[in-house]
Amino acid sequence: MKQLFLVVLGSGLGGGARYLVAGWFIKAFGVSFPFGTVAINTIGSLLIGLIMEVALNTNLISGDMRVALTTGVLGGFTTYSTFNYETISLLQQGAILLGTLNIVVTVLLCLLAGVIGSLLGRWLISL
Repeated sequence: MKQLFLVVLGSGLGGGARYLVAGWFIKAFGVSFPFGTVAINTIGSLLIGLIMEVALNTNLISGDMRVALTTGVLGGFTTYSTFNYETISLLQQGAILLGTLNIVVTVLLCLLAGVIGSLLGRWLISL
């Protein structure tokens, strides 16, 4: 029950952060390409790599905190469903190049960010 509460609390915080970050990207870059969603998923991938590396290889992050941060905060922050919707919308509008670019950029950046997060976690552990 405790972990469920932490996930619910974390999800709310992550969702709120996603709303703010996405809004900033829309104001800064417009809506022609989903820059905010790409950034959010990239940041989330980096952070989950970092958190999992540290949590699973040290005692610095408890099991409860790991669940709260990953499933809760980052689960609420990152959003595959929005990525999916935006990609389908671009493709349906005939923006095949932008839709394809969104898929490629998101997958590559998120994978790279996850690796960097894991490496950053290993580096922090070694200090």
